[in-house]
Amino acid sequence: MTTGLIPGAQPPEQRPTDAPMPQQRLDPAGPSALPADNRPRSSVITARAAASFEPVGRSVATARSFVRDTLQGWGFADIVDDAVVLTSELVTNAVVHAGTHAEVLCLRTDDGVRIEVSDQYPEREVPLQNSASPMASPDREGGRGLQLCAALASRWGVDYTPTHKHVWFQLNLPERPVGTRTAGPALPADLLPVADGRVRVAVLQVDRKGTVTSWNEDAEDLFGHPAAQAVGRPLTELAAWPHTPGTSTGVAEALQLSRWEGSYGIRGADGRVVQVYASHLRVRDTGGEPSTVCLLVRDHERAVLQTPTRVPAGDQSPAQDGQSTDPFEVFIGSPAPDDLDGLLQRTVERARDMLDGDSAFLLLATDDETELEVRASTGLPSARQRFARVPVEAGPGRYGSARMPAVHDDLSAVPGAVPLLGGTGMRSVVTVPLKVEGRLTGSLGVAAEASGRYSNEEALRLQFAADRIALAVESARLGELERLRRGSLSFLVEASDLLAGTLDRDQTLALMAQMTVPTLATWCAVYTIADQASDPYLSYVLHEDEELIDGIKSLLSKIAPPDPVPTPGARVWTAPGEVAHQAALRTSMRTLGLADGPTHRITAGIGPTLATASAVGGETVVLPLVARNRVIGMLVLGKPTDEHFRQEILELAEDLSRRAALALDNARLYSERTAISQALQRSLLPPGTPHIDGVEVEVIYRAAGEGNEVGGDFYDLFPIGNGAYGFAIGDVCGTGPNAAAVTGLARHALRLLAREGLSGPAVLERLNSAILDEGDRSRFLTLLYGELRPQPDGSAELKVVCAGHPLPLRLRQDGTVTPAAEPQPLLGVIEDLELYEERVTLDPGDVLLCVTDGVTERREGSRMLGDDGLADVLTTCTGLTAGAVAARIMRAVERFASDAPSDDMAILAMRVPGLHHNEG
Repeated sequence: MTTGLIPGAQPPEQRPTDAPMPQQRLDPAGPSALPADNRPRSSVITARAAASFEPVGRSVATARSFVRDTLQGWGFADIVDDAVVLTSELVTNAVVHAGTHAEVLCLRTDDGVRIEVSDQYPEREVPLQNSASPMASPDREGGRGLQLCAALASRWGVDYTPTHKHVWFQLNLPERPVGTRTAGPALPADLLPVADGRVRVAVLQVDRKGTVTSWNEDAEDLFGHPAAQAVGRPLTELAAWPHTPGTSTGVAEALQLSRWEGSYGIRGADGRVVQVYASHLRVRDTGGEPSTVCLLVRDHERAVLQTPTRVPAGDQSPAQDGQSTDPFEVFIGSPAPDDLDGLLQRTVERARDMLDGDSAFLLLATDDETELEVRASTGLPSARQRFARVPVEAGPGRYGSARMPAVHDDLSAVPGAVPLLGGTGMRSVVTVPLKVEGRLTGSLGVAAEASGRYSNEEALRLQFAADRIALAVESARLGELERLRRGSLSFLVEASDLLAGTLDRDQTLALMAQMTVPTLATWCAVYTIADQASDPYLSYVLHEDEELIDGIKSLLSKIAPPDPVPTPGARVWTAPGEVAHQAALRTSMRTLGLADGPTHRITAGIGPTLATASAVGGETVVLPLVARNRVIGMLVLGKPTDEHFRQEILELAEDLSRRAALALDNARLYSERTAISQALQRSLLPPGTPHIDGVEVEVIYRAAGEGNEVGGDFYDLFPIGNGAYGFAIGDVCGTGPNAAAVTGLARHALRLLAREGLSGPAVLERLNSAILDEGDRSRFLTLLYGELRPQPDGSAELKVVCAGHPLPLRLRQDGTVTPAAEPQPLLGVIEDLELYEERVTLDPGDVLLCVTDGVTERREGSRMLGDDGLADVLTTCTGLTAGAVAARIMRAVERFASDAPSDDMAILAMRVPGLHHNEG
């Protein structure tokens, strides 16, 4: 890059050739070359450089490089960082937000530098000092950049023309002797650091294996070990390293770093530990053999070696109007974002600008400091990297030294040293830790596409910035974590309520999926395992876009399910993404005619395949569904292309999977027991109602209680022989399964005894004995039993025994209703029963209605249907078929009260048809 410089000035460092070059102009130095304006300038312009930038995003980085190169060429390294930050903001306003060309003009004076940024968007919006009115949004072109000018610049201003806006700022050089890198003020003698009469600097050299190869005289004086005894010993035998508990970072790891500075101890010849302050520099000899040179002084004399903390000029004196400037706000900008993601994103952008990097990233540590999670990045494919996790102590590379600053000159020489930057084209990187009270809370890094861009000086500046924002980041992180935990508790409480509200297996599966999508994942699948010998079965698939569900279901059905491992926690499953990618690639090649087969239009099939590949192309995790020490299924959660799960989301999903597994297993057990119960109950019902020539028969049966098909009421109609049929309707004391057990005994005993040719009273007497033999399980029973025999003249003869049961009612054709039997003792109470049977003849058109007490005792408040109410309903059934009579009685019973019936009900209607009858 060519810039306008005064004769003899040092040219700036050359930038990479692949960066977009700005349009530049070369102007002569001197005041006569400046454009006319009315701004007074007290300093003489000694050099100038100008450049023009296109309205594209990459121009911002090029503008930063232009200003950095120019100021470094002028020897203004002390104000480069502030100038680059301000220029980056102002050029961003112009080329990104306003979308116009940007003109940057750098002017060198005797006491500093003046930089002007012009654009073609003359919007008038200037933040006024001490103004009560709020400033514009920091994201607008007139907002954050001008606020930073007010915070960092010695002087600044804005000029407007009808077509342009000019923003300028002045940065003054600090008062510092020429050629001095750092200097401190003159101090009285009593304020100087205390040292012994003669300061001893121990110089050690350690080879690549950590063995001492050189030991000078000052080392002998400090530690008491002669050189002959120290040389050849590992330094780890002499060093007392106060490493952080629970980590492996120690002197051996520090010796592998290119630079290191800090405190530890050396064991002297007398066994005592001498606290030292050390500076390590890793070098290599002419043969390429690496070694480390260590300079050590007593810890209280650390001022001899300690690198002074770099303090920006803006922090050395109070701001204008006597107001102090907050270092955090200077770095982040004011106002600072009030959310964690916004704060982290602003941090990486500022760090990138400060070191003129091509990308930057920030990772936060987990609570146990074992992993780092990517939370913000710029200049990187953030969708792919966001929430990716890497271990802190993995391997000898960058994350093995996450607790200390590190500089990598060329990542291509150390592949995998920074896993986050793999395949991004970045070659040099500097990373520093974020620490709060000595605890690792994160890592901040800046990277560049060129190699060798960063040195220990940049690491110190970045560490200084990281120290500024570490506490604010940790505070925001804890606030976000607290909000997530409160939300997680609410989510789990609601999920538990929903899962506990159903015992239906299919509904439980649907609830599991609907609670995870889209709250926890973009799509999910549920595999179930019937028993230990069964393979996992894909039972449910859900995606937040319903159009993609079929594609994902088809994809998962073609690949082997994940292994049912009972180990708790989420594990990554790569098969769906790999298979989807391969299928989409084959489809794309076929559509483009690059594979065997006829070429066809792209729209013929590439859409669904590519959509499915994108839907499942991100991170996919599997969580086991474990209930009662058995894996009953797996919950699969997925993200779209290149996305990762947050650790907090995975922990929440693990909690949900435990609750969902128990709910799913409860639903399975309930379904199994319901199926068993229904099968047993159906075995207690008659197999069917036989057809009787000359007699219409209709039965309506209702068992009380959810899931009950048989209760305490029962009925039966069966052939006896010789044209006779037995019928019965009874009521066991109570409802539910216990009453149903006596029901089964009674129904089967009736059939067996009746077919032995016994009379009705004899059948009931023997049934009474069988019930009493049940002992504690016996229950009393009301029973109406009879025998029906159709006659040739169209009538029907009945023999009836009514043992404690509601009396049967006879409806004649003229509408009169009369009882068809007399009451007798019920069964299951006394041993010796004396029962008798009564004969009844049903003429053509007559109806015999038999019911249980669930019909007559139907209640609404204090009212009861009763025998009289039933008789009144039956009188309205003249001329109806048996089916119509039973249906009308049931409707009347249901309408009598608004509540659901609480007792079992059975209705048996038998009618001898006449010559004519209604069907209604």
